[in-house]
Amino acid sequence: MSGNDPNYPKLTAGEHARIAWNVARMCKRSMAGENVHQADLERKVDRIIDKARKRGEQGK
Repeated sequence: MSGNDPNYPKLTAGEHARIAWNVARMCKRSMAGENVHQADLERKVDRIIDKARKRGEQGK
């Protein structure tokens, strides 16, 4: 995920914060072991990015 990637949407400060929060939760869960379910947090991050991408397309 790079700011130079044209496919990566521009995120608001709130979106950055929500993604950081979810990534921190993923890290905390990963310390519990390799077999810990994290798909729910990954879906949340994907939804945030998808909403930002849709907002960017509407602004064009």
